[in-house]
Amino acid sequence: MFMCHQMAMKKEAQEKLKAEQLRKAQAAFDVPIIWILGGPGCGKGTQCAKIVEKYGFTHLSSGDLLREEVASGSDKGRELQDIMSKGGLVSNQEVLSLLNGAVTRAKGNSKGFLIDGYPREKNQGIAFEEQIAPADLALYFECSEDTMVQRIMARASAAAVKRADDNETTIRSRLQTFKQNTSAILALYIEKTLTINAERDVEDIFVEVVDAIDCVLKKRQKAVASC
Repeated sequence: MFMCHQMAMKKEAQEKLKAEQLRKAQAAFDVPIIWILGGPGCGKGTQCAKIVEKYGFTHLSSGDLLREEVASGSDKGRELQDIMSKGGLVSNQEVLSLLNGAVTRAKGNSKGFLIDGYPREKNQGIAFEEQIAPADLALYFECSEDTMVQRIMARASAAAVKRADDNETTIRSRLQTFKQNTSAILALYIEKTLTINAERDVEDIFVEVVDAIDCVLKKRQKAVASC
């Protein structure tokens, strides 16, 4: 019984130490980092554009960074293209390296970072906070599966180039995977996550987004003032 108590005390002390280390790392990073989470068709792209316009934050999408690296024709881009053309998955470390590079390049001139579509599973979140910086806030744009399917199908039908995987069965399968992975992320980051109903008017959603970001900025200002 005594040993169990000692182990529990040790675990609690380790968790407190880790939390304090993350807090200091977050304070050392002089602009906010916000994770933008949500399934395809949830409208997070629209909200990111509005956040950039209002706050001047830097919008980084892991998918865009991968495509840009491939388009650059670099050795790394050719490696990534080879992996993706064979249907393989780019490793988390490769994606994290691209994000880290983009954050480092923009850091001196950026007022904040929106990390769009990342993390996609909880281990990616842990690696991001350890290797780049802790996130101040995670905005999760929640949307029903049926709504997202309708939006994706409508977007696909309007596209000039049709994709073979733009069918309802495949889309629902992808959304199920997304839902499972996102549930694990939300469970791990309860304290810093705000879930937003994304099935409302764009402006109504943005009001809630602004309130959350303003709260983060005030919290950071208060932390700086107390130093």
